[in-house]
Amino acid sequence: MQVTETLNEGLKRAYELILTAEELDAKVNAKLAEAQPEIEMKGFRKGKVPMPLLKKQFGQRLMGESMQEAIDEAMSKHFEDSGDRPALQPEVKMTNEDWKEGEDVNVAMSYEKLPEVPEVDLSGVEIEKLVVKADDAAVDEALASLAETAQDFNDRAEGAEAQDGDQVVIDFVGKVDGEAFEGGAAEDYPLVLGSGSFIPGFEEQLTGVKAGDEKAVEVNFPEEYGAENLAGKAAVFDVTVKAVKEPVAAEIDDELSKKFGAEDLEGLKGQIRERLEAEYAGAARQVMKRGLLDKLDTLVTFDLPPSLVEAEAKQIAHQLYHEEHPEDHGHDHGEIEPTEEHNSLAERRVRLGLLLAEMGQKAEVEVTDAEMTQAIMNQARQYPGQERAFFDFVRQNAQMQQQLRAPIFEDKVIDYIAEQAKVSEKEVTKEELQTAVEALDEE
Repeated sequence: MQVTETLNEGLKRAYELILTAEELDAKVNAKLAEAQPEIEMKGFRKGKVPMPLLKKQFGQRLMGESMQEAIDEAMSKHFEDSGDRPALQPEVKMTNEDWKEGEDVNVAMSYEKLPEVPEVDLSGVEIEKLVVKADDAAVDEALASLAETAQDFNDRAEGAEAQDGDQVVIDFVGKVDGEAFEGGAAEDYPLVLGSGSFIPGFEEQLTGVKAGDEKAVEVNFPEEYGAENLAGKAAVFDVTVKAVKEPVAAEIDDELSKKFGAEDLEGLKGQIRERLEAEYAGAARQVMKRGLLDKLDTLVTFDLPPSLVEAEAKQIAHQLYHEEHPEDHGHDHGEIEPTEEHNSLAERRVRLGLLLAEMGQKAEVEVTDAEMTQAIMNQARQYPGQERAFFDFVRQNAQMQQQLRAPIFEDKVIDYIAEQAKVSEKEVTKEELQTAVEALDEE
């Protein structure tokens, strides 16, 4: 096949590919000759069907196959010989659309190639790593929060009115159109006001009730309610209040510790300290990562494939639109034109993405099967009861696998770079770390 370059401008490349009629005919004949020994046809013994007859019977179908194979082979050879790596799938189209059998096939191929990424000397890169120790005050604060989650409820004084956050013990019977419905009744039910565990509007109407009160609670079931026979219906619940209880934080002692899997209070404090410092370390790593990427962004400069930048800018604009318009869940909002800010951010992301990919490849950074399995399992937990279905979906979806693999690969490359760079530790307070993390969102 003849291959002629028609465009060489920056990273843009275009070629004309000509598959001659003789080459195409030879490919078709080769396919027919290969299949001939196995073909049977009425009036001929197996393997004895004449070539002209085979060509008449199967030639048209094999023509298309041979044409596609020849083009694929030419493209593969071109990329192997040139060393070009296309940024996106090359655009390939037949230019003589009125082609007839016996004529040459003319094909135009165009693409943007990935740039050559320069080497980066990491030995001179200096980055700062923030370190926060979990002090006693932070541990005590976390302990108090744990005690609140393990709270008990004690009876309020006789005649006291229920407040938001109180627990009311109630009997109730729900009715629609005056008829009790299945699943709408209970006795001695402990309901925490403000928990949102009942139908919207139910709990609010019990604020101010006292033990011994009887109250008719009127509500409307949501239109999207799970039970079709109740969805959108008005209902009345006859409620009897049997007790009003106030929340009381659990005592911070060895008994509380056992509820959370520790042998004693000191053991629980140790667990909390470890968890807090792990959280601090995770946050500090995000700050360090941003600082490292900022440094890398100033160290390298190279041409970027316009198609990648444009696609990334559109993705950024689309994402930010939905963050600013959370009520718009669809994608029928029309084209969202990227701004200069979006384009600038897209250039940074594409440049750093290509740089990290190149550095990771040269360092032979790989994402292991175990790491992928763990990532899939973490995602699957967001779909309770459907974990297996999600797991199977990811296994069969290459694009989804890449979405899960990419951040793991990036983090491993960041770790590799940090090992080569000069890292200095700086001890800061929890508040200073929080300020640094918040600054990441503002940039």
